[in-house]
Amino acid sequence: MITPLQSQEIIPGAERINLYINKLIDKKVAVIANNTSIIKNGDRSVHLIDSLLNRGVKIKKIFSPEHGFLGDKDDGEKIEDGLYKSIEVISLYGKKRKISNEDIEGIDIIVFDIQDVGVRFYTYLSTLHYAMEASSRTNKKIIILDRPNPNSFYIDGPVLEIENSSFIGLHPVPIVYGMTIGEYGKMINGEGWLENKIKANLEVIRIKNYNHNLRYEPPVRPSPNLPNLQSIYLYPSLAFLEKTEVSVGRGTKIQFQIYGHPNFISDFSFTPMPNFGSQYPKLNGKLSFGEDLRNYKTKDKIELKWLIKSYNQISDKTKFFRSDFDRLSGISNLKKQIIEGVSESLIRESWKDGLEKFKKIREKYLLY
Repeated sequence: MITPLQSQEIIPGAERINLYINKLIDKKVAVIANNTSIIKNGDRSVHLIDSLLNRGVKIKKIFSPEHGFLGDKDDGEKIEDGLYKSIEVISLYGKKRKISNEDIEGIDIIVFDIQDVGVRFYTYLSTLHYAMEASSRTNKKIIILDRPNPNSFYIDGPVLEIENSSFIGLHPVPIVYGMTIGEYGKMINGEGWLENKIKANLEVIRIKNYNHNLRYEPPVRPSPNLPNLQSIYLYPSLAFLEKTEVSVGRGTKIQFQIYGHPNFISDFSFTPMPNFGSQYPKLNGKLSFGEDLRNYKTKDKIELKWLIKSYNQISDKTKFFRSDFDRLSGISNLKKQIIEGVSESLIRESWKDGLEKFKKIREKYLLY
């Protein structure tokens, strides 16, 4: 159960500079970062890259994940390489998604600092996985500057079946796994999930004054369509609808806080239009009816009711599910269960054994 903010300030790993700066001085460093890689400097925020450069760290390469280094690109948009203060920025969501040996030739150490939201299909996990593989192949150390997970206070959802693994889910974990990105990296290593079961030389710079039940709101949006804490809380449940014909508000300013479709009957309506982070939104320009969840009190579980309700309301059920729904859900039978009208309670019961097994694995890697 989530608890209120504590009196002591939560200090992310990136802000605990004294714990890692000496490991970087006189080294050739590559940093995996984006717009969330910020640290407090008095009353203002400074990007990690700028902070390290100001301290004399030799940053030779920057790698950026989905949404780009500035965090302003659309979901799924291919991103070109670029420059930041004359440092090469290599996109890991463009021509390639993996760091090659050549990319880090001459690099001594890799630093990973990206805000995660604790959901299996959030692709920063896959970026971390491939970075750890690259570091282990080339005998480079990788340091994760750990950050709080705003969805860390519960564990829920089906555990991914390996046949459904993809860039939107590589590992046999539930949708909400209740771990920080540092703990997750330790689990990738410890469970032998890297290629050929190799292990990365991994170090995690821990968060100070943190536990998994503390409320945490990221200081900047972690991606363009997660504008606030309510959207982050609803994301694990509403994202099922991403792989259907239903809109979750991309193309509005209240993304992942609403859902709807032109077929639905409701007093609440919205019309998706191109905007920041969504140049080509689903149902673009179409008046859609649905539910406004901005004031919905989220619970410590994934909600299936909006997926079930949407399926029951849609007129052409043969077109409801998109082809990659199984990759997002991680399992092959959820779609079948929805079509057959299986109750939410029975669907959740089918997740139970997998969740219990995962919780035992998770325990081994917790830092907080």
